[in-house]
Amino acid sequence: MTSLPKPIYEKVKIEYFKFLKSQEVLSEPFKDKTGQLNKFYIPVSNFIFNNYNKKKKTIVIGLTGGQGSGKSTISNILKIILMKGFNLKTVIFSIDDFYKTLNQRKKMSKKVSPLFFTRGVPGTHDAKLLKNCIKSLKKKVFKKILIPRFDKSKDERMPKKKWQKIKDKPQIVIFEGWCVNAAPQKKKDLLIPVNKLEREKDKKRVWRERVNRELKSDYKKIFSLIDLTIFLRVPNFKYVVKWRLLQERKLRLRSRGKKTMTNFQIRQFVMFYERLTKHMFKSLTKTAKFVISIDKKHRLKKITVN
Repeated sequence: MTSLPKPIYEKVKIEYFKFLKSQEVLSEPFKDKTGQLNKFYIPVSNFIFNNYNKKKKTIVIGLTGGQGSGKSTISNILKIILMKGFNLKTVIFSIDDFYKTLNQRKKMSKKVSPLFFTRGVPGTHDAKLLKNCIKSLKKKVFKKILIPRFDKSKDERMPKKKWQKIKDKPQIVIFEGWCVNAAPQKKKDLLIPVNKLEREKDKKRVWRERVNRELKSDYKKIFSLIDLTIFLRVPNFKYVVKWRLLQERKLRLRSRGKKTMTNFQIRQFVMFYERLTKHMFKSLTKTAKFVISIDKKHRLKKITVN
């Protein structure tokens, strides 16, 4: 059932249940908690532990999947198990924390395409800062570093005093985000628009071609620093929209007074992600080390190891 000694397993289980309880909002309890822990989270953590033991150097895990698939929840669960169960120093950060500032995106939207004002796609992150950050985390001789944080309610990067401080060299880095390890598309696949946004606002394909070029260059260099990929595969794109709407409802409850999006705005926003998300369904299903299929009730259903 588990690769952990019983006392340690029980300790992990207590922390895991405590964390899940803190996440249960809108009276939507997690299903089959112990089953999910035993069938998915512990085996994956055990694999990561063995991998680290072989290499004895910092391992960067790319954890990716469509919006609302549960990336940050799963990242935190893996961190609990890796730290409490396997005694591995673990750091989590999101690609979302590396979005360009509002001002930088304004400039890009004037220079390249108005669609680059909306954060999300490759090209809207500070690629240089992100690459340097991952390289610093992997260095043998470690110096303390700061990882940026982004405030989505203000659509702006937080001031430096609020950034994540990493004082000790991590053994495991969980790098999560919706487009982490996305591969570029073939040129012919860019020709036909996938939705209303592309049809009306990207008639000359300037935006999608630039996104693709970013994936071929800066993002390829960033993703080459990842040692192991976990892909959360949702049933289809319809559930990305549904779960992103749920995510925003939770955000409204947690951050009263802060700016959140309406359902209409969410549906518009998700169109920016549609092309790449659908492409990742095909490509990462074959290339990720672990493909975790999520069912329509948001439960981890099946794990495939490539």
